[in-house]
Amino acid sequence: HFQYRLSSLGSQGRWKAGSAPGLYRDTVLLPRSEFPMRLTGQKLLDRELQIQQECGFADLYSWQRERKAKKEFCLHDGPPYANGDPHVGHALNKILKDIRNRFEMLRGRQVHYIPGWDCHGLPIELKALGELGTSGLSPMQIRQKARQFAEGAIARQKAAFQRWGLMADWDQCYYTYDGAYEAAQLKVFQEMHGKGFIYQDYKPVFWSPSSRTALAEAELEYNPEHVSRAIYATFPLSTLPPEMASEGLESGVSVLVWTTQPWTIPANQAVCYMPNAQYSVVKRADNSQLLLVATERTASVAALLATELESIGTFTGSQLEGGICKHPTIPDKEVPLLPANHVTMAKGTGLVHTAPAHGMEDYSVASQFKLPVECMVDEDGKFTDLAGPELQHLCVMTEGTDKVISMLAECGALLKEEQCVHSYPYDWRTKQPVVIRPSKQWFINTASLKDKAKEALQKVRVLPESARGSLLTMLDRRTYWCISRQRSWGVPIPVFYHRETGEALINKHTVSHLAELFKEKGSDCWWELPIETLLPDQSKAGPVTDYVRGEDVLDIWFDSGASWAAVLEESDSRADAYVEGKDQIGGWFQSSLLTSVAVRNKAPYKSLVVHGFAVSEKGEKMSKSLGNVVDPDVVINGGKDPSVPAYGADVLRWWVAESNVFSEVQIGPTALNSARDSIGKLRNTLKFLLGNLQGFDPRVQAVDPKEMHYIDQYMLHQLREYSIKVTDAYSEFDAGRAIRVLQAFITRDLSSFYFSIIKDRLYCDPEDSLGRRSCQTVLEEILDGVTRSIAPILPHLAEEVYLHAPGHDGGETLFKSGWIKSSSVWRRPGLEEAVEGACAIRDSFLSSIPGKNAAQYDLTIAIEPGLLFELMESLQEEATSTSSQLAELMTVARVNLASGLPRDLPPDAPLSHGTFLINLEGGVIREDSAYSIAAVPTSAARCPRCRRYTADSADCLCPRCQTIVSQAH
Repeated sequence: HFQYRLSSLGSQGRWKAGSAPGLYRDTVLLPRSEFPMRLTGQKLLDRELQIQQECGFADLYSWQRERKAKKEFCLHDGPPYANGDPHVGHALNKILKDIRNRFEMLRGRQVHYIPGWDCHGLPIELKALGELGTSGLSPMQIRQKARQFAEGAIARQKAAFQRWGLMADWDQCYYTYDGAYEAAQLKVFQEMHGKGFIYQDYKPVFWSPSSRTALAEAELEYNPEHVSRAIYATFPLSTLPPEMASEGLESGVSVLVWTTQPWTIPANQAVCYMPNAQYSVVKRADNSQLLLVATERTASVAALLATELESIGTFTGSQLEGGICKHPTIPDKEVPLLPANHVTMAKGTGLVHTAPAHGMEDYSVASQFKLPVECMVDEDGKFTDLAGPELQHLCVMTEGTDKVISMLAECGALLKEEQCVHSYPYDWRTKQPVVIRPSKQWFINTASLKDKAKEALQKVRVLPESARGSLLTMLDRRTYWCISRQRSWGVPIPVFYHRETGEALINKHTVSHLAELFKEKGSDCWWELPIETLLPDQSKAGPVTDYVRGEDVLDIWFDSGASWAAVLEESDSRADAYVEGKDQIGGWFQSSLLTSVAVRNKAPYKSLVVHGFAVSEKGEKMSKSLGNVVDPDVVINGGKDPSVPAYGADVLRWWVAESNVFSEVQIGPTALNSARDSIGKLRNTLKFLLGNLQGFDPRVQAVDPKEMHYIDQYMLHQLREYSIKVTDAYSEFDAGRAIRVLQAFITRDLSSFYFSIIKDRLYCDPEDSLGRRSCQTVLEEILDGVTRSIAPILPHLAEEVYLHAPGHDGGETLFKSGWIKSSSVWRRPGLEEAVEGACAIRDSFLSSIPGKNAAQYDLTIAIEPGLLFELMESLQEEATSTSSQLAELMTVARVNLASGLPRDLPPDAPLSHGTFLINLEGGVIREDSAYSIAAVPTSAARCPRCRRYTADSADCLCPRCQTIVSQAH
């Protein structure tokens, strides 16, 4: 006998652990099972590893790929970055994917899931080289060190993923540094280049001086606490706009501009205005200086300068056309006033200093009006000689800014300086600010792909739907995508340059030839092989010695964005789902969409699942400095400190499943303890089921549903409803809802209801009786259904239960035996009405005897003639009974069932009344039935064997137990 702790099992005071008196102990069929109630510490860890080994976790993916299946489910794995140890963000993402994969595999689909790693890029290069830097190292030396570092990170991450119970073929993963992958990537590059989507140009890009490379938008982090030295500076008008001159204004008017980047003033080529806005020439009260500012910004400028401003004249923006200003720091240089749509009135003066080399919008103005784009900043973020001897070699963000402000002050152009706290882009890895500077780079023309990408997104399901707006916003923000990087660790851009002219040589012959070489030898051959081998004869115009190979590599977002071409088995196939964190809205989701739309005119995915980030229990971002980092290895195996428990992999998986993954997901001791306790309660339920199925063989002892007790048939009906709900939840990527459905089923339908009702039948009826076998048949179906329903989330526990399940011969594992096996025969809506009508009466009865033991009462039920009475008659044919299904459901000593009104109830008994709405055949039959009940203490004695109040006296058995004991002897 074992101790079980389902509190509701003893709620009516009949059966609790060890309650059978010694005299009749051997005649009572109490639960027995070797399934452990609890597993903790090393025993838990050993058991999980044993389950993985014995149940073939490592071979499961290959097995399901080889079996025949009507449908395939493809979840394309977004490659984690191979630059560090596994963390809880990995756990959240990978386990979420595995839950869906295991669900799809269980319900008969062939799962296509190939884990991958993103292996190139600056962060890996920096970590691999450490303090050595790149000084003095050849590209191949850098690449070898970076590859070794990536391989080590991959090995650690892969081992963790396997320990978490992820289903995959870990010998068949994809890596972006594999030659075959790089070859597929080059083919995507060639397709896009051939269609004109990829081009080379000289234009402003985000540039990281700390990394000495160009960056894409997805490689930026915006620091909201960045502090800039903002200035107000004047550009004297040397030529008044004609409209202004005609108003009689004389010279001496200065245009007032505001900028948070003073270092860009030397590169100024224009001042822009908003064509439809109003502008005023104002006179300062303190020194009579004339300034041109936007009319609606006049009051704020007056407050800033601490003086009154008198309006001399007002003009529309379009009337400023033709005006020319003197450059404040460069003698003899003049710059025009030009219209622009990007000018706003939110801050500043309504007039925008424009440096085409250092701003994306400024560059657009330069392109429209053919302004020069002069870069005065080098790759280290320092002024070049073009900026003049005073500024040359100064770092633009620090001492260069100081010097420019000093120069403006010296020439009288500086009116005001202030500290400005604002959001500013930083390099995502070095955590240092970036600058915008022009550079000759390779770009993707995303503006020409935007409409096609939006159209393709309309056919994609997005979870949650609210993320779709962010995807569309990101697409709108990106007019071009810089895909070249000035590093060594990456896929080389397949281009050759003429030694003399610098003209690029790239065509389908050169790229196809390189793709074949990469496939065979890997991209290292770009640096290792002579150019004569790299450049095919038919593709060059002139001697091979006239050309040199390019030195740039592709952006890693292009690497991973081409994964659909390298990993999905058919060139025209789409993955059923991409599942990643919300940071991939501007990253992998977008780069994959753009490359696929460019090449195939469709999205690479049918659905997108966007989850939140893992954060601390306080909702804070995890960081070592805050000491709130949760290590998944410590979660599973415990910490060095004995107070940090070993939770095992299933607790980590339950944490993922239970969380609302579409928002930020909190993790810490509270969440993990809650997950552990929930699994403990689940184990308790499973142990009860297993204990009561000891010796039961469903293959030969199962009862046909038509012959079952009505309450048992009802539970099959409920089990079918449960299976439908939990299947729907998994189908919607909502494992949290699956858990809530599970817990509601266990708490409401099983523990508080069915288990408490059938105890007497299970423990005290003859072993082979129809009633006992009937509920055992249902318990076996419940055990099977619940075990399969938890399997995607808790594979270790599910397989452990399956090993103990009745009829299990030790051969097949649960994951090879399919999903929940519910039958349409189980659906009994009419029976549901009968049982729920009885439950309504039962609730009225129990509420009438608060705190009392229902087993000590006789219950009389009077129901007016009609459907409800007929339904109750199906549960008790006799007028009075101690052993009817209605008496079992009410958990009372005796039930008297009468068709009539309260006068049929016992005199002086406390009465309870109620109504029950019957709704049969989809609402065709509806009836509101009234009933009354009366409960009186029973005159019968408690049977010393079954503990029911059905014996004639306390020292003798009830009739049923007398028969069973006499037959046993």
